[in-house]
Order: sequence, then structure tokens, then C-alpha cells
Amino acid sequence: MDAIKRFLQDSPETALFLCLALGYAIGKIRIWKLSLGGVAGTLIVAIFVGMAGHIVLNDQVKNIAFALFIFTLGFVSGPTFFASLNRKSLKYGTFTVIEVVSILAITAAATVIMKLDPGTASGLMAGGATESAAVGTATDAIAKLDRPANEISALQANVGTAYSISYICGLIVIVLLSSQVFPLIMRINLRDEAEKLWQKMGGGADSANEVPAAPDLVGRAFQVQRVAGKTIGAVTASLGGHLTVERMVRGGKPVTVTDDVVLQAGDQVLVVGLRSAMVPAEDAIGTEIVPTAGLETSLETDQVVLDHRQTKSTTIDEFDKQLGKGLFLTGVVREDKELPLRPGTVVQRGDTVQLTGSKADLAKYIPGLGYRLDPSVKADIIYIALGVALGFIIGKIVIPVGSIPMTLGTGGGCLLTGLLFGWFRSKNPKIGQYAPAAAEVIKTLGLSVFIAVVGLTSGPQAVSLVAKFGFGLPIAGVLMTAIPACISLLVAWKIMKLPAPLALGAITGQQCSTPGITAVQQVAGNATPLMSYTIVYALSNVALPLMGPITVAMTEALS
Repeated sequence: MDAIKRFLQDSPETALFLCLALGYAIGKIRIWKLSLGGVAGTLIVAIFVGMAGHIVLNDQVKNIAFALFIFTLGFVSGPTFFASLNRKSLKYGTFTVIEVVSILAITAAATVIMKLDPGTASGLMAGGATESAAVGTATDAIAKLDRPANEISALQANVGTAYSISYICGLIVIVLLSSQVFPLIMRINLRDEAEKLWQKMGGGADSANEVPAAPDLVGRAFQVQRVAGKTIGAVTASLGGHLTVERMVRGGKPVTVTDDVVLQAGDQVLVVGLRSAMVPAEDAIGTEIVPTAGLETSLETDQVVLDHRQTKSTTIDEFDKQLGKGLFLTGVVREDKELPLRPGTVVQRGDTVQLTGSKADLAKYIPGLGYRLDPSVKADIIYIALGVALGFIIGKIVIPVGSIPMTLGTGGGCLLTGLLFGWFRSKNPKIGQYAPAAAEVIKTLGLSVFIAVVGLTSGPQAVSLVAKFGFGLPIAGVLMTAIPACISLLVAWKIMKLPAPLALGAITGQQCSTPGITAVQQVAGNATPLMSYTIVYALSNVALPLMGPITVAMTEALS
């Protein structure tokens, strides 16, 4: 055992990646509907490894990892965040305000009652709000305090330990409240309410007589019989406009397809469109045939980020009508969450839409909607590196407020530049490519490495901190999550009169809780809670990390 300890002390980078591996393995363990997730699992493993081995890692590793995470978080959230700053979406900002005010008030009360130090108080706040990014911003703020170096290190270690305790409590509480307790209090069946809202947003997806906004596409070949003498445009219009003739052969020779081409008996056409719209096509057009060589074609799928040319929010139904003929909307993603493809679902600037159609049609219409994600370009390193560097520079600016040094720190600086660089990218699509998959890897790895270093550093002091405050930290962690959630339920249910799925989605969104929204979706049976979750998530994702330095300053003032 001593040999293993010495090896890890001599090779701290090995300890770091072992913590990541074990932490993510533990994070996958599911008990009932709960799992810690990789980040919390990594922190717990790192604390125990740190307790056993006293492993020291260079602080620059932690700073760089956190800078990459927080910049990427801001970059991804930027377009959606600014798009949410409108009258319709800002009503959901009420939930973010409730979260911020509540956690600050509870933290202040806990600080006075338990005489918490800045590190423990900010860790308690970050864990109770289930916001990992606040750990980094608080750690940065503590580093600027006018205290001895050894005291600064102790306070920073307390952040990680307090966070791990309150995070576990907060995770359990938000999942149970949002998916189980609140529906009982509201006396509703969440699945039934979600189905009603789903129907209201665009009708039943399972009905054979209704046309969904974007189901699976199909292509079928027909020989013209019953529509001879009609134009292609008239035929497709008579079938609901959800079909397009992509290819046509007459007398064995291809014919250029336009709406005013008059069909003749014996013509062969390849029709592409929505599966439900294709059902009556054979009865209307003629016998289905096996496509000949002249009818073969393929469709392409592009990911398109809606930019400044799509300035107004609109529903999928309206957006679908604006698409060029032959293009089909087959997916909408916002904040890494896939939205329900219902006619009433709102799409807005910053959303990533999946369009399917011919290569020519895609090339023609995409420039008017936004910018196409180039699958061959994963990340514009020049643009990203400049953004992170500028974030470091802004984070070093210190403005004294009395005796308290106020600063955004690395976290706030890189979050700010990430938001601005992401927004600027949406306005100038030719620069700054940052593929969603690449961004997700950098964001996850950056946060995980940061959390692992925090845990390894916190380990040696974990026992003494728990012994000092006892059950006070877990109780405060539960209250930190439960109180704002209960207030938000009252506001959403009784004052704003939101449908239950939207109310519960907003409550999980104010805490940026992925496990929470996942649990709510499972009970709801569809994706309707995501409609409010993504808006509140975008706002809280920006506001909560800034609570780190505010909590440190507040705790110093109360001490």
C-alpha cells in the first residue's frame, strides 16, 4: 500500500486520470432513479485518494482546465442566452432570480448560524445549487483575498469538500421533488398533463390521420396513371404539400423537374416526403414501381445553426412553411437537448436544426437561415485560444470595494468572453467553428480535470471539516435546493399558471440539473418539459457561476 501511495505521489498525473476513470465508473451506478454522474463521482474519488495519498498537482493544471470548461460553456450558451433576452422568454428569468436570491439568503443565514468560512460557504452554495462552475469562480475569488498563503489553500480546499457534501444532498432533493413530490402536491398525473400539452402543441404523434411536423422521410417511385394531364405542382399540392417530386423519367430519358411540368401517362416519378403524406400517394398518382436507374437519387442531411437572419422566434409549423420546397426539418437541438418536433415548438436564433433534402436545395436555402456546421472542421483553435486568453486578462482585473477585492477571476472572465465569442460567432459564421461534439468533450474533460484537482487538494482536510460542522452542512445543502424549488413551484403553479411539465422543467432548469430534467422527462413520457428547461438553463448557466465571488465577498463581510 505504501508503494502505491509513493508511486501516486511521484506521479500525480497518474492519480489524476485514475480519479477520472474511477469517478466516471462510480457516477454510472444507478440507485432507483439516481446516479451521481461523472463529475460528482470524480470529486468523491479524488477526495478519498487525496486523504490517503496527499497528492499535489500544479495549480496551473486546475486553472487551465477550468478556463477551457467555462469558456466553452459560455461559447455554447452565448447564442441561446442572447436569443432568450426577449419579452416572451424573459418571464422564465423569474426562476433564475428566485434561485439566485434564495441561495444567497440561505448561504448568508448558514454563515451566521454556523460561522462558516468563505471556502465552506461558497462550496455549500455551489453544491446546493448543483452548479459545478461556481466552485471554480469561488476558488478564484478566494485566491484574491488578503490572507496568508496557507490559509488561502485551506479555504480553497474547503470549497471542494463542502461542495461534495451539499451536491449529493442537492442532487437527491431536486430529483425527488421535481419528478415525484411536486406532482403529488399539484395533484396531477404528470404523464397525462404532458400528453395534453403535447397534443396542444401540435396534435397526436401516433395518429395515422395526422401529419407530424417532421417524421421520418421516405422515397417511393410511381408510374403516372391517374394524374396524367396535371402539373407536378398541382399534384404535390393536392397531397398536402408535404411531398416533392425529385426525379422524373419519360420514355426512358430523365426530365428536368419543375412545378409546371405536365405529367403524362406512363411517366415515372420519384416522390420524397413525409411518411404519413406518402400513404395516399399511390392511390392518387398510380402504381408503385421499383426505381429505375434514372430515378435513383440520395438526400443529404445538414446541421444548421440559426443566426441573425432568423432573428424572431417562431414555431416549427411556421418555420416548416418557410423552408424551400424539397427541404424537411428533421431535428431541433438547443443547449445539447433535442426538442420535441411538434408544430407548436418554438425555434429561435442559436438553435441547431437538422435539415434533409437534395444537395442543391440545401445549398440554395441554408444561407438564408444561418450557417452550416462543417463536419470536417471540429474547432477553430485560433478563435478559441484568443477567447480564453482574453478571459484570463479580464479575470485579472481587480476593483476594490471597500476592503474587499472584487474580480471576475478566471471563471468570470472566461465565461464572459465565451458568451461574447459564441454570440459573435453566430453573427459571423465564417469564423470560430466549434463543433458541438468537440465542445462537449472539452467542456466535460475541462470540468472533470478541475474537479479532480480540487478533490485531491481537499482530501487531507475533509475529515476535519466534516467533524467541525457535522450534520449542519448536509441540512444546509438540502435547504439550499429545496427552498428555491418550492418557491418556484408556487410561482409557476399559482401565479404564472404554467402547465405542469413547463413548471417542473423550469424548476430543474434554474438549477441546471441534468439528472433532474431527465427524471422529469421519464415520468412525463415526452420532451415537453424541455421547452422551459432550456430557457431557464441558459439564464442560470450564466448567473450561477457568478455567485462564487459574490458568496466569497458576502461571507467575508459577515465574518
